[in-house]
Amino acid sequence: MSQHNLFAALRAAFPKDLDTVAVETDNGLNYSWRDLERASAMMANLLQSLDIPLGSRVAVQVEKSVEAMVLYLATLRAGMVFLPLNTAYQSSEIEYFVGNAEPAVVVCSSKNFGWVSKIAFKAGTQHVFTLDDDRTGSLLQRAAHHSDQHTTVLQKADDLAAILYTSGTTGRSKGAMLTHGNMLSNAQMLKDYWGWKTGDVLIHALPIFHVHGLFVAIHGALINASKMIWLSKFDPKLVIAKMAEATVFMGVPTLYVRMLAEPGLTREAAKHMRLFIAGSAPLLIETFNEWTQRTGHTILERYGMSETVMLTSNPYAADARYEHQAERRGGTVGFPLPGVGLRVINDEGQTLPVGEIGGIQVKGPNVFKAYWRMPEKTKEEFTADGFFKTGDVGKVDARGYVTIVGRSKDLIISGGYNVYPAEIEGYINDMPGVAESAVVGVQHPDFGEVGVAVVIAKSGVILSGDNIIADLKSQLANFKIPKRCFVVTELPRNTMSKVQKNLLRDQYKDLFTA
Repeated sequence: MSQHNLFAALRAAFPKDLDTVAVETDNGLNYSWRDLERASAMMANLLQSLDIPLGSRVAVQVEKSVEAMVLYLATLRAGMVFLPLNTAYQSSEIEYFVGNAEPAVVVCSSKNFGWVSKIAFKAGTQHVFTLDDDRTGSLLQRAAHHSDQHTTVLQKADDLAAILYTSGTTGRSKGAMLTHGNMLSNAQMLKDYWGWKTGDVLIHALPIFHVHGLFVAIHGALINASKMIWLSKFDPKLVIAKMAEATVFMGVPTLYVRMLAEPGLTREAAKHMRLFIAGSAPLLIETFNEWTQRTGHTILERYGMSETVMLTSNPYAADARYEHQAERRGGTVGFPLPGVGLRVINDEGQTLPVGEIGGIQVKGPNVFKAYWRMPEKTKEEFTADGFFKTGDVGKVDARGYVTIVGRSKDLIISGGYNVYPAEIEGYINDMPGVAESAVVGVQHPDFGEVGVAVVIAKSGVILSGDNIIADLKSQLANFKIPKRCFVVTELPRNTMSKVQKNLLRDQYKDLFTA
């Protein structure tokens, strides 16, 4: 059997000189490629010494650190399954994930050991370790006693590498099962598509419990033997200062907005950079345009999911292989990546013509295997011909650019008409003085459902909800107009800065029915 372990492919890409710097941290530490090799070997040996079966789950809820990344690599090496958990999760959530995934090993921060270990032992987990972001914890103490030589466990492309629990904005979270083949195919594809080259340096400022920071960013740097400038948390001033030493940055839209608020962000500051990538949430066209004006760089927006890693991307550069797709277009997520099939379908399951809005379905080597222990849910989310129903709503234009219009669960059906919140948000966001908006559907005795707009004003601007609605009436069909508009100081967000529309729906649910 040939080796398909993702770690083996990442390790094969390490530079010849293992003593060069692989990771430079924001507190002055340097890790060489040899350090990553040795430390991941010791941790892999520790995991194997526990006599747990291949494919056992290793659940990890720790603060961001290079050691946490090494634990991820060690889990792959040892033929175990990595289960990253958001650091914001509380006890009832952890109880669900541990009960559902039945991990053999749980790793948590020392400060949470008391309550996490109680949940883990009660669920039958045998081993609970601690790992902190200052290079302490029982995991490192135990690993220190193991050999720094390790033979990577042989894996098939279809073997499970990670389980990612999706946010679960409706019902219980689902564990998306990603294989070694899913993630390796995506990493190799993006290395080519995004033009990774020798000497590239990545600024890593994202959390590592999520596809964006853990897979897209880390795999991208490792498979290209690129140094990472590792920031424990995002700091706009520090990122701008580090641009002189780096070439690639990946962030969520909020990070770009925060950097645009810094006077230090200039063309001069960004002149050494090659590529800025945005994803995980929609990027406002205003942010896209302002970034280009301020830095001379055009942000590359892309689209992916926990279940699929990356699906589409705006082009890196003109390339004959990709039919001269050269322009990065704001407001779009670009083209389906080579090897990815993407179609837009209506409620009857028919493929829609160019420019029409419908449900996005995808197929490709990057698409996950199934939902963990949810055969019915898995069956429901795949079509008979093997396409995955993303739950996103969008359209494809005549040139092939994909635009995401919203989530299908965000769709508002008002008086029998389909209303897409993202369309209305686009109009509101274009109004003078508006910083951001969110439109959600709530129950209504007459129309079944109606829209409610929640708007944030720009600093120093006073907005009127009634005026916003009056303005919309001059631009949109009446059935699309929100029935109420509230001006607030902030929108509820998750840790990846996505607006939590489920919380807004809940907040305003009795507006018309009380």
